[in-house]
Amino acid sequence: MKLTTAVLAAGAAVSLTTALVGAARLRQDTRHQAERNEAVLARNQLDWLAQMSTNPELAKLWAPEGTDVEEYMGLLKANQLICMLSLRDRLGFVRTGHLPWYAAKLMESDVCRRYWQRFGDLRAQEAEGDERADHFTRVLDQAAKNHLQAQLAAA
Repeated sequence: MKLTTAVLAAGAAVSLTTALVGAARLRQDTRHQAERNEAVLARNQLDWLAQMSTNPELAKLWAPEGTDVEEYMGLLKANQLICMLSLRDRLGFVRTGHLPWYAAKLMESDVCRRYWQRFGDLRAQEAEGDERADHFTRVLDQAAKNHLQAQLAAA
């Protein structure tokens, strides 16, 4: 092989490697940007829930018709807890297999169960088309059902 051919082949290999590394880096940057965007949106939602669940005047503006404002504020606080767990799960901070345990702990709370009974179907509709959100919703729904079954068995 001539020296010129070897230099061209080496240059092509370096260019190909650089292109592959660049493409991988772009995919990683895109994924990280999506995670940052999701975290910012979740922070906005959690801030809104924090305000709504602590300010009766604000909660009164948004409470569904026929719902007591204090009850609605409690339901919003439960939603805030569920949203925090959802964010932790989406960002990969809930270890594999631990989500059912966290969900069961949430469903030990009466207000979380009331929230789920009232808004669980809405959350399932919101999760449609998002595999991770759908899994999260199914796990919480199962935890609510398991808690109810345990209560019925104890009675």
